[in-house]
Amino acid sequence: MTKNQRLVYIALLAAQAVIISLLERVIPSPFFFAPGAKLGLANIITCMALYTLPVKDASKVVLIRLVLATLLSGTISTFMYSGAGALLSFLGMLLVKQLRFANVSLIGVSATGAVLHNVGQLSIASWVAQSWSVMLYLPILSLIGILTGVAIGITANYLLTHIERLHYYMDLQTM
Repeated sequence: MTKNQRLVYIALLAAQAVIISLLERVIPSPFFFAPGAKLGLANIITCMALYTLPVKDASKVVLIRLVLATLLSGTISTFMYSGAGALLSFLGMLLVKQLRFANVSLIGVSATGAVLHNVGQLSIASWVAQSWSVMLYLPILSLIGILTGVAIGITANYLLTHIERLHYYMDLQTM
């Protein structure tokens, strides 16, 4: 893959993630018992980037999505919460993916990312509120995170196995 092709692929993934992220902000939360909980649909693209791009390029996709989604429909506090969640989630997903001996599937990687995203956001909320009692919300968000993470992982796994062109990128990552 040439440098230009790689840049175009990164841009396409980032654009898809931004659009999905913006659409998800319009959708009301299906979790009436957990205010603020979202499905995390843009993480489908993060999973695809993790499995088709080198780490450096996958992190670019996440960073571009974070910045553009915040600029288009967010605030500084949105950036803080999303940034902490995205950073911790990405690092955790990367670590779990790299654990070759554990043999964790994409679904497990996605669920890990969903839970760690909640941990990152609640850590910022605790810092802002100057109280660790905010973390009492973590078990509820973790349960929702595991369920949505599994659904996102299944979707990303389906896309990676059934979109023929993505096999080309996955093969290039292993080279």
